[in-house]
Amino acid sequence: MAEIFLQHIEHKHIKHLLDTKNIIYYTRYVDDILIIYNTRHINDNTIQKYINQIHNNIQLTPTHDSNGQINYLDLTIIRNNTKLEISIYRKPTTTNTTISYESNHPTEHKTAAYRQYIKRMQSLPPTKNRMDDNKNHSKKQQFPRPRNNATKITNTTKNTQNKKQ
Repeated sequence: MAEIFLQHIEHKHIKHLLDTKNIIYYTRYVDDILIIYNTRHINDNTIQKYINQIHNNIQLTPTHDSNGQINYLDLTIIRNNTKLEISIYRKPTTTNTTISYESNHPTEHKTAAYRQYIKRMQSLPPTKNRMDDNKNHSKKQQFPRPRNNATKITNTTKNTQNKKQ
């Protein structure tokens, strides 16, 4: 019900801001909203006041970019001059652990997180430096067989790339 209500609100009150190009980009995942707007036409206070007056139970609490970057869900969006770059966001509390190799879980379950890291790196359009940083981070992960970690990363990366072709 909440999702239907929010979609109605977005269609009725937010859509026209997109149509007028005051808001360049708007997306929402549950209660996390990302808004990219043209600062020549509108400012963050105007957007916040407008959204907060739509309904008494809806209150927008903005988080502004810091040093040209902002985290949204599992992404870090970096503003560089005239373009945006995307990198993978990891919370400071990330433990970098997965299912232990000694557990009774099927091997597919033990390696699923690892495969997901690789697919995620390949599906995002990060710069070469960010891609290398993400690969190095993945190599530090505590995956099922730490002693074979570097070989496993290389093989999985190659296998994933071959499947794309």
